[in-house]
Amino acid sequence: MHRASAPAAPAARHVSLVALPEAAASTLFGLYDVLNAFALMGLAAPGTPAPFQAEIVGEAAGALTLASGVPVQVQRGIEDIAATDIVIVPSVVLPPQGWPAGRHPGLVAWARAMHARGALLCSACSGIFLLAETGLFDGRDVTVHFNYAHSFTATYPGVPAHPERVLVISGLREELITSGASTTWHDMVLYLIARHAGATAAQQVARLFALQWHQDGLTPYMVFEGRSDHGDAEIGQAQQWLSTHFSVANPVEEMIKRSKLAERTFKRRFASATGLTPIAYVQRLRIEDAKRRLERTDASVDEISWRVGYEDAAFFRRLFKRTTGLAPGAYRKRFSIPDFARP
Repeated sequence: MHRASAPAAPAARHVSLVALPEAAASTLFGLYDVLNAFALMGLAAPGTPAPFQAEIVGEAAGALTLASGVPVQVQRGIEDIAATDIVIVPSVVLPPQGWPAGRHPGLVAWARAMHARGALLCSACSGIFLLAETGLFDGRDVTVHFNYAHSFTATYPGVPAHPERVLVISGLREELITSGASTTWHDMVLYLIARHAGATAAQQVARLFALQWHQDGLTPYMVFEGRSDHGDAEIGQAQQWLSTHFSVANPVEEMIKRSKLAERTFKRRFASATGLTPIAYVQRLRIEDAKRRLERTDASVDEISWRVGYEDAAFFRRLFKRTTGLAPGAYRKRFSIPDFARP
């Protein structure tokens, strides 16, 4: 009688971290260290292989200088990689003129080919600018750094972007994965570990590196800046006045009076120019000022409510949470400078 052989341990998944001149060093190296932690730090169980084998790949092997001037050694050129399990494009730094579309056709074609052979395509932060060139994300929800959201939408109008979301998983095989602003690559890497190595492994890595899930989303981090590129001079003047008078009583009525426009005309033009109704715009300015006061002062929530224009503190609290996703006290706890760091 022959003893049944034990099932073979699953092979390590190959992860291709794409290095390109626009890439940010922090994301690239962070992803590399975390994914290779099972091998580097002995996290894998004895006798079992590490679940991931991450390497830095690029258009050609050899030395490459990243956006911040940090040198990196590309371990393999893409021409030598016929298949991989996971492709990750780290965050990229956009020049003032925007993303240089068409600059890396070899990387785009290779990413498309890897996807056709079953690979997951992942982007961290602004890395979606490169992957969107594949056309595979057209009509698919993605997230991107909120500071780059307007530029991304202008460059790829066929890709729905949700900058307030931390992680977006799309595709018929859930194979198109994007993470949002900056350190939300933590969420992406923990998701990949949980998906392929289990929740316990993800928790172990999170504890080891003190990584955190951004479970409240990215809305609390986003700073409101009203649109000013609309070309409507009358509305632009109203916005300018409102930027320093949003806390006065009845600011919408005062704006309309100052504009010399009919009320209905003013409200229609304001919404068309800014994308928000006048009262919604006022609320966003007031909440933004309240956020700064919560971050930088010890004033009570009731006092802050009054200073930004709300006599009803309970209404202010509800509006603040609806706008930012956090109650005022929770926002202060997260974003105020801790005592040990104050001068």
